[in-house]
Amino acid sequence: MFLDFYQLREQPFGVTPDPRFLYFGQSHREALASLFYAIEADRSFVALIGHPGLGKTTLIFQLLEKLQRTSRTVFLFQTQCNSRELFHYLLNNLGIDASGIDMVSMSDKLHQILSRERLAGRRFVLAIDEAQNLDTSVLETIRLLSNFETSRYKLLQILLIGTPQLARKLASPALVQLQQRVSMFARLEPFGSDDTARYIAHRLRVAGYGEGALFTPGALQVIKDRSQGIPRNINRLCFSALSLGCAMGRKRIDVEIMREVVADLDLECLYKPVLTRRTAGVPRTVGPILSRRTKSKSGLRRWVLGATSAAASMVAGVLLSFPPGTVSRLWQTNTQASATVNNSSASTEGSSEETSVSGPETSDKQTQMESWIRFSLDANAGETADLTPLRSSSPSDDSETTKVVAQSGETLQHIALRTLGQDSIELIEQIRQLNPGLTDPDHIEAGQEIRLPQLSKPVDLPTVGGARDMVGKN
Repeated sequence: MFLDFYQLREQPFGVTPDPRFLYFGQSHREALASLFYAIEADRSFVALIGHPGLGKTTLIFQLLEKLQRTSRTVFLFQTQCNSRELFHYLLNNLGIDASGIDMVSMSDKLHQILSRERLAGRRFVLAIDEAQNLDTSVLETIRLLSNFETSRYKLLQILLIGTPQLARKLASPALVQLQQRVSMFARLEPFGSDDTARYIAHRLRVAGYGEGALFTPGALQVIKDRSQGIPRNINRLCFSALSLGCAMGRKRIDVEIMREVVADLDLECLYKPVLTRRTAGVPRTVGPILSRRTKSKSGLRRWVLGATSAAASMVAGVLLSFPPGTVSRLWQTNTQASATVNNSSASTEGSSEETSVSGPETSDKQTQMESWIRFSLDANAGETADLTPLRSSSPSDDSETTKVVAQSGETLQHIALRTLGQDSIELIEQIRQLNPGLTDPDHIEAGQEIRLPQLSKPVDLPTVGGARDMVGKN
């Protein structure tokens, strides 16, 4: 847990609607005041509308706590029910066993309770959360409950809480009578940038944090953008950020940590395939491509596993497409060619025929074929092979580097594949070291010059057709 690490007494970004953590944004203050005065004025029906995650339930708990001294309150959240079940839930909350009681008897019992509370000088407030899930027939039953009244007072105050879907339901012709009885609609709005920062600071302060700003301004802006000002989303982002910050030993949450959190919570990365097929004229992409996560060991580890698995599957598919016996003949031919090259290079004398066999063109083809077969066998065995070892140290001058111009929409991985023929993690990291001004490998401006290392021996993997042609020539 990160509580001890950040010296917190309790969880500041929990999932329960604790009224102590309620932050009164502008719309929250207005909604709470409107609901309180409407109930005090015996307005019978009031409603609170807000998108999911804006804190409706927390605000209602705060309201009911304020009303406890003068009212008897019941909070219902079981809205996947019919009218009979709704009466059961209500009476059970009042301590009455409603099993086996018909609707008329339950209505009489409720009326008796409401009358006793009014004689005692107390209001009866029924709050129904998630009211947008109620069927039209159940909402009509709730409307009939408002008929419990005297000549001067309503015996029951009803508060409906729901999403904008509740407002759409109430606007339907079938519920026009209920809509006419709702005297006031309160509405909650998302937080802006200032309210987001104050909301986070308030919850940290209630939880016992008192050592200055825990989140940097940049991190707060990321939270505002990604949460869309919805408190529930803010809580989720902040909880994940504190967990990751504690694991990394970071006393302050900065933009780097928030970007890692956003990437981990991105649902698209969970259901999209790791590798997309190569199409004509379109470079291969592996996702997510380092995407602001280059410094994260966990992110790189997941990327390596995905890329390795995808590469093994592709090579296995290529090998299976060969006719039976082709791979074994290819291996045998390559072994013989390698022996010939070694013998010719060890000998100080040779005929013109031997010289032509060990010439540069043939040697390059044999080297390429040997590397390709080794890569294929290693991939099928679940291993990764390093076909083109990089230089042991980073190039220190322009004579050991090459400059290329980025095209529109290209990433650092696309450039490496297009120009060097590979996109290993070591190569990507070496290119980043050569280009210190490159901050985001996934977003490179068109026309930007990129310095690339000169590899010791670039390898062009042959296509299936090319491999068969080479077998035939040998």
